[in-house]
Amino acid sequence: MANNWWEIQVLCDPALEDSIFWRLENFGCRGMATELKGHSCLISTYLPQERAQMLDLSALSLLLRQDALAIGLPTPAMQWNLIEEEDWAISWKKHWHPQEIGDRFLIYPAWLPLPEQCDRLLLRLDPGAAFGTGAHATTQLCLEALEMRLGFDPSDSGVQVADIGCGSGILSIGALLLGAGKAYSVDIDPLAVRAARRCRELNKIAESKMLVKLGSVERVKQLIEEPVDGIICNILAETILDLIPEMDHICKPSTWGIISGVLLEQAKPVADTLEQHGWVVATLWRRQDWCCFNIRRS
Repeated sequence: MANNWWEIQVLCDPALEDSIFWRLENFGCRGMATELKGHSCLISTYLPQERAQMLDLSALSLLLRQDALAIGLPTPAMQWNLIEEEDWAISWKKHWHPQEIGDRFLIYPAWLPLPEQCDRLLLRLDPGAAFGTGAHATTQLCLEALEMRLGFDPSDSGVQVADIGCGSGILSIGALLLGAGKAYSVDIDPLAVRAARRCRELNKIAESKMLVKLGSVERVKQLIEEPVDGIICNILAETILDLIPEMDHICKPSTWGIISGVLLEQAKPVADTLEQHGWVVATLWRRQDWCCFNIRRS
C-alpha cells in the first residue's frame, strides 16, 4: 500500500481554483497542477494511499461541492484512481510545463531539455511530493516579492535568508538566483527536505550556500551565526500564527519578511499578530483569494 497513490482530478469553474487548492493542500495532497480545459479548470493532484480511504475521498468531494454551492458557482466534478508509484511519477510530470513568473523567473521542469536561449533566471525543479512548483498563487506572489527585494544592489551578496517551510526549495533557490548570499531552508516534512536538496543540486547551488535541514524556526536558530536579513514563509495561516512569535529569535532590527499562504479572510488575524510582535505590514499583495505580506521590523 505504501507504494500506491490516489490520482485525484477535479474539473471546476476557474473561480474555484484557489479554494480547491486550499482544500486539497489541507487534505494532504502532493504535486498539484492546473490546466485549462475549455472554459473549465482541471486540477490534478496525488495522495499516498495510506493517507485516505474511499470514504475520505467521498467526503472531500462533498466538501468541494458544498464550497461551490455556498458561493453560487457550478459544483466541481471530482474523480480518483489508484495508481502505482512509478506510474504516479510519470502521470504527475505530464501536467507540468515551463512557466514564466514575474519579470525574471522561468520555472523549468528538470526532466525537460534545457532551452537553447533564455533571458530569464532559469529555476529548475523536480519537487517530487513536496509543495512548490510555481503553479500556486502564493508561490508566485513570493517570487515576485523577492524580485522587488533582491538583485539590484551588489551588497545583496551578503544577504542571508531563512525559508521556513521550504517545500521544494523554490523560494530559497529564487532568492539565491537573485543574488542573496545564503539561504537556511527548513521544513518539518522529510520528503520536502529530500526534494529541496535534489532541487539544490539541479540548480548547481553549493550546499554551503543553501543549508537544507529538517525542522522549523528553532532549527534555523541553531544554524545561524547571526540574525538573518530576510524571512520567507509560505505555509498555512494557522501555522504562520504559531511561528510569528518564534521569528523574533532569528531577526534583527532591519530584517524584512515575505509571508504568504494566507487566504484573504485570514489576513486580519495574521496582520494583527505581526503588529503585536513588532512587525509593520509594508504592503499586502493579492492574487485571487490569496495574499502576500511584505513586512519589516517596526
